[in-house]
Amino acid sequence: MKNIFLVVALSAFIGAFAQEKELALEDAVLSRSKGLTPKNYNGLKWISGTNNYIYKADNQYIIKTASGKDVTKLGLEQLQKLYPELKSLPYIEDISNTGIIFSNSNEYIHYDYIKGKELIKTPYNENAVNKDYSKEGKILAYTIDNNLFVSKANRDGKPFEMQSLPVTNTEDKNIVSGQAIHRYEFGISKGTFWNPSGNLLAFYQKDESNVTDYPLVDITTYPAELKNIKYPMAGQKSEIAKIGIYDVKKNQTSYLNIDTKDEHYLTNLSWTPDGKFVLVAEVNRAQNHAAYNMYDVLTGEKVKTLFEEKNDRWVEPEHDAVFLPNRSTSFLWMSERDGFMNVYQYNISGKLIKQVTKFQFVVKSILGFDKKGQNVFVSATGKDARNTHVFKVNLKSGKYKNVTPVSGVHHAQLSFDGSYLIDNYSSLTIPRNIEVVTTKNGKARSVFKAENPLKDYKRGTTEFVTLKSKDGFDLYSRIIKPANFDATKKYPVLVYVYGGTHAQLVTNSWGGGASMWMDWLATQKDYIVFTLDNRGSSNRGFAFESIIHRNAGEAAMEDQLLGVDYLKSLAYVDGNRIAVKGWSYGGFMTSSLMLRHPKVFNVGACGGPVTDWKYYEVMYGERYMDTPQENPEGYAKSRVGQYLENLEGKLLIIHGSVDPVVVPQHSMTLLKEAVEKEVQIDFFTYPMHEHNVRGKDRVHLIQKMLDYIVEYNK
Repeated sequence: MKNIFLVVALSAFIGAFAQEKELALEDAVLSRSKGLTPKNYNGLKWISGTNNYIYKADNQYIIKTASGKDVTKLGLEQLQKLYPELKSLPYIEDISNTGIIFSNSNEYIHYDYIKGKELIKTPYNENAVNKDYSKEGKILAYTIDNNLFVSKANRDGKPFEMQSLPVTNTEDKNIVSGQAIHRYEFGISKGTFWNPSGNLLAFYQKDESNVTDYPLVDITTYPAELKNIKYPMAGQKSEIAKIGIYDVKKNQTSYLNIDTKDEHYLTNLSWTPDGKFVLVAEVNRAQNHAAYNMYDVLTGEKVKTLFEEKNDRWVEPEHDAVFLPNRSTSFLWMSERDGFMNVYQYNISGKLIKQVTKFQFVVKSILGFDKKGQNVFVSATGKDARNTHVFKVNLKSGKYKNVTPVSGVHHAQLSFDGSYLIDNYSSLTIPRNIEVVTTKNGKARSVFKAENPLKDYKRGTTEFVTLKSKDGFDLYSRIIKPANFDATKKYPVLVYVYGGTHAQLVTNSWGGGASMWMDWLATQKDYIVFTLDNRGSSNRGFAFESIIHRNAGEAAMEDQLLGVDYLKSLAYVDGNRIAVKGWSYGGFMTSSLMLRHPKVFNVGACGGPVTDWKYYEVMYGERYMDTPQENPEGYAKSRVGQYLENLEGKLLIIHGSVDPVVVPQHSMTLLKEAVEKEVQIDFFTYPMHEHNVRGKDRVHLIQKMLDYIVEYNK
């Protein structure tokens, strides 16, 4: 077939000896807790101000130099001398060459592990969440309900008499302070931001007065209770954002003078190194224009707009400014403006100094700098987007070098002065390797190599395939074959799909990015399991990803059907027994494929499906689809229910009863329309589960979906 070529197949799990154990579905679904994922070093991190690292093993923390020499150990027994209530080693929030910071019994503890004594204790309310501790200011920010508080310790270590100092104090439940806003879009993951010295706290605040209440029902009460959430649907009223500034010394709160009555977004909040200014990206509600602005925290007034970005499809800033070391006037900014996420250098006046990277592939994050600040280290895909590597880039010349050359997915941490990397990586053939890399010369010292945890199990093989979209893009795919694969037989197929933005399913990591239940299905039920990352998925550049604009699912379905054509070209595939499964955006894809291409798939099983984009949230939905008022054709064409009468196979819809992400209305309206059109579809709900089914109940979910597929894919 033209437009199709096969990359050299990589077999993932072929052992040199007999594989006898049968993998149970429960073990596959709960693989991590069952010890069936590659072992790792827990708590592995660099120690600030040193080139030493720490990790947890055998109920103690072990500290080593970058060269591997032992420094010291910290065991539970040592901590229990001061904290007898500890039953296990606490999670270390931060560590320096002498002190660790951890949370215990509603207190943040700063403990000298060399001398074995407590330095500072900072108490907090037992109801506190969203905790954010500043080690420089020895002060903790946290929220209780919708208000923001701080708690701090005196220099002599004695806590203030008042445990909770209010930063905000409002009884209006529509006003939420100190929490993530804009439904965690634009890279937002929290709502509080300490300045470098810890004497000023910037925080997000949102006013949801105009946002519609969405009803969810708590069935665990007697009788059941209504639990309203705020859910801004596409085209409707949204939240109004603000940025507050809390002065610790004055115990006063003020707000930046930003008019957001137009419901525009505030994101990528960061401080300048001197702690006097806040930088924030302001994105219009249409999400096609971003302005990066500087505000004076003393006056609250905007100082200047440093630069602007516009795009006919969308702009989506997701990364904060990173200031160059020892230079308070120059920072790095990540942008997709040239088609790929690259790094740009600006000065504090807003002048573009240079484009630091000019990659034709995606930069994922900035890790840090070397000691002299001459080179920056970035995490990026490289030419093969299935990989993730670390590149050392010279800030002056732009020349770069891959310092993690082994093919695979590398998760790296840079030491404080940039001399070393902790490189934790895997690939289709490597369960896990951990190395310490000297960044100057690339020399790597092995720290840990994990064994294949499934070496004694009966397993199939995982291979990579690359197809071509009609417009010439590589479409990375993964195919899992049964353990006793026989090329002369005909096998049924499950196509597992996501298809949406901000996700990549096929990666050169252990298992190829596949969930272990896929291996169970392949081996225990003699299935071929196939996954393809279609246009619209992440880490491929703006042209590849933005093709979905105003037309959700169209290019994705075209690519998935190309994948089906490839499968049907294989002599060992039964082209009359193809099923499809997906969740969330994958649920939208599954139901759309079943109903819009009814003769392709026998059976579909999907969960948390978006069935009508007008029911989805403002922030995500309007970025990719515009509003229903602006794009009625796109919304109408993508609405799943209008195609119900095309159903020829079996379709199972699953939804969590209290899903706050893809709200139950999606499935309920589809069911109502199915009844009206006299179309039989199957439905199951997981009571009191949100957008996904987790814990032991997940075994029930996967069993139900796979049983359904196997039963009806005939």
